[in-house]
Amino acid sequence: MKKKNRMMYLAIFNLFLVFLGVGLVIPVIPQLKEEMGFSGATMGMMISIFAIAQLITSPISGILSDKIGRKKMIAIGMIIFSLSELLFGLAQTKTGFYVSRGLGGVAAALLMPSVTAFVADMTTIAERSKAMGMVSAAISGGFIIGPGVGGFIAYLGIRAPFFVAAILAFIGFVLTLAVLKEPDRRIQSAVETTESGSIKDILKNPVFTSLFIIILISSFGLQAFESIYSIMATINFNFTTGEIAMVITVSGVLALICQLFFFDGIVQKIGEMGLIQLTFFVSAIFIAVIAFTNSHLVVIGSTFVIFLAFDLFRPAVTTYLSKHAGDQQGTINGLNSTFTGFGNIIGPMAAGYLFDINHFYPYYVSAVILFGTGILSLFLNGKTKSVVGE
Repeated sequence: MKKKNRMMYLAIFNLFLVFLGVGLVIPVIPQLKEEMGFSGATMGMMISIFAIAQLITSPISGILSDKIGRKKMIAIGMIIFSLSELLFGLAQTKTGFYVSRGLGGVAAALLMPSVTAFVADMTTIAERSKAMGMVSAAISGGFIIGPGVGGFIAYLGIRAPFFVAAILAFIGFVLTLAVLKEPDRRIQSAVETTESGSIKDILKNPVFTSLFIIILISSFGLQAFESIYSIMATINFNFTTGEIAMVITVSGVLALICQLFFFDGIVQKIGEMGLIQLTFFVSAIFIAVIAFTNSHLVVIGSTFVIFLAFDLFRPAVTTYLSKHAGDQQGTINGLNSTFTGFGNIIGPMAAGYLFDINHFYPYYVSAVILFGTGILSLFLNGKTKSVVGE
């Protein structure tokens, strides 16, 4: 049992290292932009290349995780991420930065489904929600701690955080090879819904098809709000940079605490689907509240609730999928990343367009989409119950 837990914690720690590495570089991005003389379009392209590479690679990596094993995919992901950060630190041209970001997206696509699948393989149905809460906490923790640590490291030079991130990822790669062992896949499934088959076969399954559509729509709505939150808060409510940083940091800490200590208890009481539905309706209501208030305190309080709902929705979806994925954990988690990625790419683009028309349109659209997705999820809940009963 101790050995099993040690391997599971190492797999989760690898995710933490990667997202810590991503967070490390955030404080120096403005300085890097200025030093290299890059335009805003160039910096935006760096973000897009990462997202597109992750989107394209995720379904492939999920299938490979099921076929060649979790350990190999995790190790490959860690070494590619290490190389991408090293290249970013050394790059002197736009092409170098673009290649680095593309490799980073590939690494994320290799790691996310494989680590999630590894954790699912190592846990029972009863243990799953607690373990998936830890997976999400590792991601949140990396994002929260990374920028602060990166700010200190940047005193050594604006490229230093990238080299530190590369070293951390390489350490994770070495530990993966030394400690991890490929898990047995004799895991439990909540329902018999996953006979081995292709992606096409999986998408024919109503349990997965309906949920993937909901993931796509909800990711669009979430990102339409989240991606330009700082801009909307500044222009619509005159928030200072310090206030925005405080809101985001406190929200992240609250999410981390809830994922680590309360997520499992909430799932035990209302179930993953119940939590998913709750996060949709709560986030929709409080986004609408922000759209119709002039109070700073109401906006701040509502933002805390919305970001917490977002951060509970993600592990709830992952847990739900893993409980129904059977021996196709990698493939299904890869599809989860793919549909999330589509929403993550389209959402910010739509939000920016809507914001140019009217500064409050992104709030209205996000609230309507999330409320509508909540209604759709009620039908999914009934469909899932009918499948279980067959």
